[in-house]
Amino acid sequence: MTPPVAAATDRLLHTVDHLPDDEWGAESGCAGWTRGHVIAHLALNAEGLGGAVRGLLDGVPTLMYLSNEARDADIAALGAAEPDEVRERLRTSSAFIAAVLDEVQALPADATFERTPGGIRMRAHDVPRLRLREVEIHHADLRAGYTHADWPTETAAQFLEHDAGRHAGPPVVARATDLGRTFAFGEADQHTPVVTGTASALAWWATGRDPGGLVTSSTGTLPTMEGR
Repeated sequence: MTPPVAAATDRLLHTVDHLPDDEWGAESGCAGWTRGHVIAHLALNAEGLGGAVRGLLDGVPTLMYLSNEARDADIAALGAAEPDEVRERLRTSSAFIAAVLDEVQALPADATFERTPGGIRMRAHDVPRLRLREVEIHHADLRAGYTHADWPTETAAQFLEHDAGRHAGPPVVARATDLGRTFAFGEADQHTPVVTGTASALAWWATGRDPGGLVTSSTGTLPTMEGR
């Protein structure tokens, strides 16, 4: 496993291990999901990503999820299980994907797998980055003491670069005060709104989440970003 993913996973496991059982049913930052559902999703995401890459390594193409409906049903079921069961599932799946990520570089650069039957194809070499996003963003979504402000600066910068590169909405420029650099979301010009804040606050906002007044816009109105 890459060092950033390993470190992020250790932080997540520490939070989950110390989250009291009677607090698992509290609302998370993901609409409609409790903390238990978020943790269940993280476990199943590790199984899905890890299983798909493992299939490529073994020469047996494997879907990440059987379907979107099956994914949602599995999250609902595991999210309602006893906390100890979900903790163990997260720990086991985290170890599984860690072992897989140690081998992913052995795959061709163009190796891909399907997320669902006939669905989008995902690059195996993108899996470390994808898993890092899942772990860091959803760890903060737990609202259990860990926030985007705890993300390493280089992780926040990576998230901003990725989201800027895939942005399809109206252009906006993000100015990270702690990095001394900007990130262009779309084709910017002199009229493009400039959103200013720390890299972690900007990266949180770029996922479509509420930065809670930690970022400001040159127009006085903070642009709304697509949720992820």
